[in-house]
Amino acid sequence: MQSKRLGCISFSGIVAAAVTLLVLAGVSLAKGGVLYSPGDLNDVEGAELGGVRSHAETGGECKACHAAPWSGEIMSDRCLACHSDLTQNPQDFHRVMLAQAEISACQDCHTDHQGAESRLTKMDLGDFPHDGVGFSLQGHRTVSLTCSDCHGETFTTFDQATCENCHAALDLEIMQLHGQAYGTDCLACHDGVDRYGKQFDHSQLSFPLEGGHSGLECVECHASARSADDLQGTPNECAACHLEDDPHQGSMGMDCGQCHTPLDWEQVTFDHAQTGFALSGKHEGLRCEQCHTPERSVGGLGQTPTECVACHLQDDAHQGGLGTDCGQCHTPQDWMQASFDHALSAFPLEGAHAGLECGQCHLKDAEGTIFKGTPTGCYGCHLDDDPHEGRFGQDCQACHTVEGWLPASFDHSLSSFPLDGAHATVECSSCHVNDVYQGLSTQCNACHADPAYHQGLFSADCASCHNTSTWRSAQFNLAHGFPMGHGDANSCRDCHTNTLTTWTCYTCHNRGEMINKHSEEVGGNFEDCLRCHPGGQKEEGGGGEDD
Repeated sequence: MQSKRLGCISFSGIVAAAVTLLVLAGVSLAKGGVLYSPGDLNDVEGAELGGVRSHAETGGECKACHAAPWSGEIMSDRCLACHSDLTQNPQDFHRVMLAQAEISACQDCHTDHQGAESRLTKMDLGDFPHDGVGFSLQGHRTVSLTCSDCHGETFTTFDQATCENCHAALDLEIMQLHGQAYGTDCLACHDGVDRYGKQFDHSQLSFPLEGGHSGLECVECHASARSADDLQGTPNECAACHLEDDPHQGSMGMDCGQCHTPLDWEQVTFDHAQTGFALSGKHEGLRCEQCHTPERSVGGLGQTPTECVACHLQDDAHQGGLGTDCGQCHTPQDWMQASFDHALSAFPLEGAHAGLECGQCHLKDAEGTIFKGTPTGCYGCHLDDDPHEGRFGQDCQACHTVEGWLPASFDHSLSSFPLDGAHATVECSSCHVNDVYQGLSTQCNACHADPAYHQGLFSADCASCHNTSTWRSAQFNLAHGFPMGHGDANSCRDCHTNTLTTWTCYTCHNRGEMINKHSEEVGGNFEDCLRCHPGGQKEEGGGGEDD
């Protein structure tokens, strides 16, 4: 059977290839890693780096620049092992490019083995990412420039005088003015994008230019700015530019925008309500100087008094008689629309008083209307109206109220003679004859004359027997020589039929019967029953029953 071979892929072929590779590796190692060279290394001497002054001084040792595949390094790592200074300066061209990942391998721009005199740097600068070094070429695209026009012999350095010389040739006057305003460090502000040029839109910032600001030159606000940070850090408070122009001399604070706008300093729109004294009514239409008068300096605006009398003292119709708190009665709407809350005074207006005009109580004298000191007693106004002509004194409210003079309601219990019993329903005139009220006696006999029945036997102390409920229900409480309650007697008149000085037993005892019974004993005197019956007993001293 014929076998199918795969050419050199045979055991003997594989062994031969392995031996060949080992021989080549051995030769390479024996020669210091140099197996073959594509050309001579650059032999132009420079600063000593890594112990040599040129690539040629490495002696053609490949491993000095080429990393072994198994080492984990790349060729750029071998470059930086010698050229370590390229990573020390943060502003270095190579450091910036590496940081921004614009370059990844040194050999992209630097090549060797091109001959002893060949250049080590070869790149297409037209595609160079210039933005990566902090300066864009965007603003220079309109002119034809080469790297050497700005960088001269070496593009890794730059002299700022190049900017001045080039732009001065274009417009010397502008450059001189620009240099005076912002200095000559062009790169401190300009980054090639030309963001601060004629097309700069200030409205995109937090401080748009409006009104009087819109026509200003940049340098008028950004004076002494020497960098982009200076431009961006320019304060936007009004006082930063206008402090010297402040007519208020700082007395109104630094927030000018409370009153002024960028349109015009003179167009003031001050919100007076923020001062604690809002303008309303008549105050609203006043000019500032009508309150903030010339004698009050502009610096003293904040100290202008807010009390009414500070401006209206000379207009006070009350001439100070009502104090200085005008707001108790008046409002800023109109002086004449006064509305005094009398309830706040010591004399609230109630009843009939509530509808009176002020002038009916507050009369005028030679100095004007009297308010303070107006008497609050009834007699202060009603002396001429007193129908009692002073007989009841001046305490009118003891009987009358502010609702009206009538009806009157006198509380007699407040007097020295409270009314009770039958007195409570008696008309006033029954006791107070001819409207006499003061000085009346409170003795019973002042109104109740001693009846003839008493025959003057008792003093004026009627209350010893009588009470105010009724005269009839009297209780005799004095000494009595004959037993009270004798027989069927219920009242004094049962025995004392005509007067208290006379008496008779015949109201109860039949006179005819008594005469027949005692005709032999009394001898014809049938009136003096007490001679035999002083105690009212039938048999005096004998314990008999009542006669």
